[in-house]
Amino acid sequence: MSFQNIQGQFEAEFENIQKNLNGKSGSDFNKIRNTSFAQFKQLGIPTVKHEDWKYSNLKNLDKIQFSFNAVSNFSKSDLNALAFSNLEGISICFVNGIFSLELSNIEESSKIKVLTLENAIDQIPEVIEKHYGKYVETNKEGLSALNTALSNSGSVIVIEENYVLERPIIIRYISDVTSENIALNIHNLIVVGKHSEAKIVEIFQTEGEKTAFSNLVTEIFVDKHAIAHYYKIQDENDQSYHVGTTQVNQEEKSYFYSATITLNGGFVRNNLNLVLNGQYIDNHMYGLYIPNGKQHVDNHTLVDHKMPNCESNELYKGVLMDSSNGVFNGKIFVREDAQKTNAYQNCRNVITSDTASMNSKPQLEIWAEDVKCSHGTTTGKLNDEAIFYMQSRGIPKPEAIRLQLVAFAEDVVSQIKIEELREMLDTMIENKLK
Repeated sequence: MSFQNIQGQFEAEFENIQKNLNGKSGSDFNKIRNTSFAQFKQLGIPTVKHEDWKYSNLKNLDKIQFSFNAVSNFSKSDLNALAFSNLEGISICFVNGIFSLELSNIEESSKIKVLTLENAIDQIPEVIEKHYGKYVETNKEGLSALNTALSNSGSVIVIEENYVLERPIIIRYISDVTSENIALNIHNLIVVGKHSEAKIVEIFQTEGEKTAFSNLVTEIFVDKHAIAHYYKIQDENDQSYHVGTTQVNQEEKSYFYSATITLNGGFVRNNLNLVLNGQYIDNHMYGLYIPNGKQHVDNHTLVDHKMPNCESNELYKGVLMDSSNGVFNGKIFVREDAQKTNAYQNCRNVITSDTASMNSKPQLEIWAEDVKCSHGTTTGKLNDEAIFYMQSRGIPKPEAIRLQLVAFAEDVVSQIKIEELREMLDTMIENKLK
C-alpha cells in the first residue's frame, strides 16, 4: 500500500520546519528531529500488513490534503459551548496544534511548571535533555517517529518532589475544521517527581465537519513513590483521525492510574504503553469506548513488567452500536527478573446490532516462574433474561436496554477520581446510549 500523497505532505512540512529554525539547526533538540524523521522514512505509515494494524486501515488518509498549523478564530465563547468547558483546574489549550494563551489558565508556582514545548526548551533544557523522547519508541513506531520529527508544539509539565497537586491539570486539544482539513503533531512531556501526586486530563474535541488528523505523543515519567492519575477523553467528529501514543515509565513504589474514554471519533487508535522499571509498582488501566455509526476505535495496550513484586490491573469495556468497529489488543510482558508479579487483564464488550464488529486479542508472555497472571475477553449481546425481567416490572424494553448499557459502562466511569469529570461523563454516556 502506497501513501505517496500524505508522505509527500509530511516531507514538505519537515523541510519547512528546517528552513525556519533561525540558527538552531545544530541544536540537540533538532538532532532528535532529524533522527526521528529518518526513522519515519524507514518505517513509514503502518498498513494492515503490520500485525498490530491488521484491523485498522489508514488508507483513506492518502486522499486528503491537509493544512499544518492552520490559524483559527476559535474563541472563548466557542470553548464555553463545548462539553467539559466548566471543568475546573489548571488548563493549557491548543487550537489546531497552536498554543492559545487566551483559552488557557496557567498558574505560577515554585512546585509546578506548566510550559509550552517551545518555552521549556529555553527555560528548562535539563528536563528536556533528560526526558524528552527518551521513553517513546520511535525506532519501532512510524507515527511516533513522525510526531517527534514534526512536533512544534506541546506541553511540558513538571511536578516537583514532595508536592500534592490538588487541582487537576487539563490539556485541551481543539481541532477547528470548519473551513479546512488540518493535521497536527503535538508532543507532551509530564514528569511527576518523587513523593508527589498529580491528576492529568487530556480532552480532545472538534469544531466543524471537515477532517482532522491528530498524531500525538504523551510521555509520562512517574518517579519513585509518586502517584499519577491520567484521563484521556475523546469527543471528536466522524471525519477525524486520531492516533495517540501515551508512553509511561514508572519507577520504584510508584502508582499510576489511567482511564481512556472514547465517546466519539471517526478513526481512533490509542496506544497505551507502560514500563515498570522498579519494584513494588502498582498500576491500573481502565478503558471505555462507545462507537456508533461507522466509527472505528482501536485500543492497544502494553504492560512491561521488568522487576519483581509489581502489580497491574486492566479492564477495558466497549459498547458497539450500528456498523461500528472495535479492536482491543492487550499485551503483558513478564521478564525473567519479574518474580512475584501479579498481572490481570480483562476486555468485555457488548454488541447491540448485527452489523457491529469487535476484534480482541489478549496476549501474555511470561519468562518468570513465580507469578500470578490472567487474561480474558468476552464479546456478546445483552442478557435477554434481565431485559425480560425489567419489562415484567413495567420498564419499557428500550429503557431496559439503556439502563443495562449504562450499568455496564459504570464499572469504568465509577473509578474516576475527579468527581466533576465523572458526573460530566455520566451525563454524556447516558445521552449517547439513549
